[in-house]
Amino acid sequence: MDSKNNKIGYYLERTTRLVKLNFHQAFKSIGLSLTPEQWVIMDLLKNENGLSQTALAEQSFKDAPSISRIIDTLVKKNYVVRKASPNDRRSFEIFLSQEGKDVVKKTLPIVNELREKSWQNLSKEDYENFIKIINQVFRNMEQ
Repeated sequence: MDSKNNKIGYYLERTTRLVKLNFHQAFKSIGLSLTPEQWVIMDLLKNENGLSQTALAEQSFKDAPSISRIIDTLVKKNYVVRKASPNDRRSFEIFLSQEGKDVVKKTLPIVNELREKSWQNLSKEDYENFIKIINQVFRNMEQ
């Protein structure tokens, strides 16, 4: 591929920016002060409550200081709680609080609506091809 015309960074950044903006606006429309980055952490905990900060960092592709900052904010909002790990007193496990679970329940329909909106006019095959391509780009850049 001609590297002059390969603007993958531009297309990824443009799309990511617009997706995040839509999420910000959707959260604001239901009265939540929640960022897409905070939602990612809450969504991970929705699927597996009690993850370590390290696991959350790995699964969200955030560095340790960023994940710590996001969790600090979520703790202040009473959406998550930190508990000392029973296996390692130096590490913490993060859990959705009841308020956090309520926020997830309130937010999930809007998130699902945004996910559906992003795939309008695209087929299941388009989605599968996109995931295949974006994962290959990821693996290429990971090396």
